[in-house]
Amino acid sequence: MPQRRVIPDSFKFAAEGRSLAGKVALADLPRLADLLVERAGELEYRLDGEVSADRKSRLRLSVSGNLMLQCQRCLGAMEWPLRLEMLFDLVRPGQKIPDEELEEDAYDAIEAVPDMDVLALVEDEIVLAVPIAPRHESCDAPRPEGGGVKESPFSALAGLRKKDSAS
Repeated sequence: MPQRRVIPDSFKFAAEGRSLAGKVALADLPRLADLLVERAGELEYRLDGEVSADRKSRLRLSVSGNLMLQCQRCLGAMEWPLRLEMLFDLVRPGQKIPDEELEEDAYDAIEAVPDMDVLALVEDEIVLAVPIAPRHESCDAPRPEGGGVKESPFSALAGLRKKDSAS
């Protein structure tokens, strides 16, 4: 079980410009497990608190490492370098997030819940960053045993169609 990393008060963390850094084993991220071919290894993360020029409390998250994903074309393992840089505006629990902040691409707004679980935040962002259908830049689709090209089950229909047009 991973050591739980918690920020009791996110606003105080940001106001004081605190930082939290560490490593997390891939095996300790259960929601990521189904997306990985190999669960060995670890990722590095860093969370920095800050206050913006317009006095908004923010968290800056960086995560890096390598993930072993399954190529959706050849079904082989592929190494995928993970490099995340995220900026979060903190919003008080229960407070409505303004529409203009929802449309902003430079940062995301998140609720500053008491006892924020840092590893859950890290895992959330990794799951969102992993491509839906990862593929090697160049590879071939898997072939049936013997290496031949598998004949389509509909090729017989094409033959019937040719006979009909000849009649």
